[in-house]
Amino acid sequence: MSKLSRKLQKLHDTAPRQETAVLVTLIRQHQSDQEVEEHLDELAFLAETLGAKTKYRFTQKMDKPDIRTFVGKGKLEEIQAYVEHFVIDMVIFDDDLSPSQMRNLENELKVKIYDRSLLILDIFLQRAQTAQAKTQVELARFQYLLPRLTRMWTHLERQRGGTGTRGGAGEKEIETDKRDIRNKISLLKEKLHEIEKQGVTQRKGRKGIVRVALVGYTNVGKSTLMNLITKTDILAENKLFATVDATVRKVVLENIPFLLSDTVGFIRKLPTHLIESFKSTLDEIREADLLVHVVDLSHHAFEDHIEVVTQTLREIDAGNKPVLLVFNKVDQVQQLPSETELLHISEHELQETRYVDFKTLAEAYEKKNGIRPVFMAAALGENIEGFRAALIQEVKKQHRKLYPHYLADEVIQW
Repeated sequence: MSKLSRKLQKLHDTAPRQETAVLVTLIRQHQSDQEVEEHLDELAFLAETLGAKTKYRFTQKMDKPDIRTFVGKGKLEEIQAYVEHFVIDMVIFDDDLSPSQMRNLENELKVKIYDRSLLILDIFLQRAQTAQAKTQVELARFQYLLPRLTRMWTHLERQRGGTGTRGGAGEKEIETDKRDIRNKISLLKEKLHEIEKQGVTQRKGRKGIVRVALVGYTNVGKSTLMNLITKTDILAENKLFATVDATVRKVVLENIPFLLSDTVGFIRKLPTHLIESFKSTLDEIREADLLVHVVDLSHHAFEDHIEVVTQTLREIDAGNKPVLLVFNKVDQVQQLPSETELLHISEHELQETRYVDFKTLAEAYEKKNGIRPVFMAAALGENIEGFRAALIQEVKKQHRKLYPHYLADEVIQW
């Protein structure tokens, strides 16, 4: 073997190995096969965002989880055999596990066990940039893990050598660990309280100016849209939760200033602890005068995503605000053809192409919200003028509420 070959082999041997995962979910009586696949696709995307490659998906038809191990005995043996044979690093469940289920599964499978909430929490911990976001996520994570400590727990190790943050060596007595965690929770609460006081002061200084918040399901293009409007360079990736920290920018359109904020994306089954810990970040949404709800129209479950966001807004007391709906990524769908045109389209093309009835969709949501939705492709800058026109029109309505004598009835020009 040549010197170069040996060097390359050494680099290959020392290169970090991507961790592998299998996914597990229960199929309830009311769920369709398509819905199950959509949920598992999203779980696989979450695993990929954390840095793990999904190798297999396990499903079991059960109306409610097994109280001891979530899945039945036979299915658990099937998972165990696969994990051992293919040397899988982690098993990820699409639902939350109870503390006893987490302990039992770790004892049986001898690998890292993630449930949906812990997976999301670890992704947030990776993505958080500001002191506030990091403190919020750490607090949520400690609170979630406190009742789930087991002999295999390495959840609080902060080493970055592998996927997530659950690697590392060393075990402590569980009771000592719990006492340490309670102390850390108290310290984090105090730290977060001080940070939140500063945030309240900052937000007080924003009175007298219209505030607009971008909201939506995760990975729908909010940050891309934010960059277009503000001409900034906010991280925009094709990954879930690319943005965790709230970002606020001042924008001036037609001589009217307003504040535009990009906030964390919502997702199905967002952990309760995370919502509670992100209270101050979510205040950007709660205190906004107008919400711009961005939707990925190319996703076949976009209507479910709209409902998830709408429900989450209700849960954080922001469900009664005016909403400008923006259907994004329209370049990836096609206008629904007429009955005559359908006769000339092949069955294969019908199956491969996503068709949307734009007119019916617009009329339905305009009737529901009182604001006509915008269709655009933010990544391509397609119909950015239409979005700006609709945005400034709604901003003017809010501006008049703040300044009733403001004369702003001029025709919008671009």
